[in-house]
Amino acid sequence: MSTFLLIHGAWHSGRCWERVVPLLEAAGHRVFAPSLTGYGDKAHLLGPEVGLDTHVDDVVGLIAGENLSDVVLVGHSYAGLVISSAAHRIPERIAHLVYLDAMVPEDGESAVDVHPVTQRLIELAEKSESGWRVPPMPEQPAPLGLFGVTDPADVAWLHGMLSDQPVRCLRQPVRLGNPAADAIPRTHIHNVGAMPTGITRRPVPPIQPNGTAAQVWELPTGHDCMITMPIELSELLLELP
Repeated sequence: MSTFLLIHGAWHSGRCWERVVPLLEAAGHRVFAPSLTGYGDKAHLLGPEVGLDTHVDDVVGLIAGENLSDVVLVGHSYAGLVISSAAHRIPERIAHLVYLDAMVPEDGESAVDVHPVTQRLIELAEKSESGWRVPPMPEQPAPLGLFGVTDPADVAWLHGMLSDQPVRCLRQPVRLGNPAADAIPRTHIHNVGAMPTGITRRPVPPIQPNGTAAQVWELPTGHDCMITMPIELSELLLELP
């Protein structure tokens, strides 16, 4: 039995995993899909002081509070930054890192460094009335849709879980100074449909930090594959070594 910890990306909440969680649990695994501070059941905590470090604390705190070990830590989109920092905080508790169409940072980088279009979103937010709230990306005509989701019922469901993203989340850098984290195996899952809705990808180095060959899988769907292809995503997660 594995313990999966599924971390949602920017603007989303833990509800986005609702189609994936039962599939992993049915295979006998323990699964956590929390909402980060400012989203879902924690939406009332959204504020300008919420940043990347806040979300890393959320993940580390949950792992410590539940006394989890051998965790398969899955980060979607922006959460690639979150899981990277969390793994360097508590590498002894992480069995595998999964970057799900995610930002993959180097030490000291922020979301702006990994996905430069983010800077434009920050500039627009700073000119707005709040000065710190970055609204979700707007829905676009098919095949792009809303984060790659095009089914009208699914789009309506997704709209209902989205919240603004604080600028601080996109500006704070990751801290990756623990060499013990280099031993953690990692897998990259790229969503290769409706590419403009996804993350600007850097080439994945053929060799991981632990010296093994990189594992890269693809799903033929848009950015929010946990909504559009939950069965296929679950099957990939269940194949992890």
